[in-house]
Amino acid sequence: MSERPRVLLIEDDASLQRFVQLALEDLDLELLTAGSVDEGLAELARAPVALIMTDLMLPGRSGFELVDSLAAQPALRAGARLAVFSAGLNPETRQRLAPPKVWRLLSKPCSLAELEACVRDALSEAGRETASSLAHPPAAGGMDGDQEAAIAQHFGGDAPLYHAFRASCLRQFRADMAEGERACSSADAAALRRLAHGLKSVLLTLGHAEASALAQDLEGASERADWGLAERLWRQLKGAIATLR
Repeated sequence: MSERPRVLLIEDDASLQRFVQLALEDLDLELLTAGSVDEGLAELARAPVALIMTDLMLPGRSGFELVDSLAAQPALRAGARLAVFSAGLNPETRQRLAPPKVWRLLSKPCSLAELEACVRDALSEAGRETASSLAHPPAAGGMDGDQEAAIAQHFGGDAPLYHAFRASCLRQFRADMAEGERACSSADAAALRRLAHGLKSVLLTLGHAEASALAQDLEGASERADWGLAERLWRQLKGAIATLR
């Protein structure tokens, strides 16, 4: 039996890691996760992969530094397709990451179909084909319009996948709230910005646009180190997340 293709995800947000795991669980591949650039490079040093997906905002070294490291060490990349999976893809960033540096750009939050297409295309171009096909059951009733829209837009109509992801996010939010409190009490702007950056995408993927907008505003206030505004926004965001069930 041939070895399953390996896909490496470099993403520090646990909820987004879980989203990718759930999205790809029916594909015949091995998904590896790393929370930082250094962890990702160490994984590549152990064995090659067919596809690398990375965020740009990561603890320590950034995704841009990963792109530069792989360009300087083609043997480490070993022909892997490189995709950037980020909420920070403005026109300047897209130009900076244009091919041949990066094979594909995915803007968070991306749909289930976009994510699957990225992985399938990468494995196909690498000369491998996945053996499993995906079946998406129709969305279940009893949900509000925002949830139904999120299921259609981001999960390809797969309501069970949405609810599995939502359940994992609700568990992760407890740790996120503790991290936000720690960052506020210690005036750790970088940590609060990273947390807000991840929550922005997760909340939008779940269909909570207003809470996502709060996280986006918090990300900006943290970047400017505007602590008066950041603390107010954090309290509002924490309250909004606490109401989610």
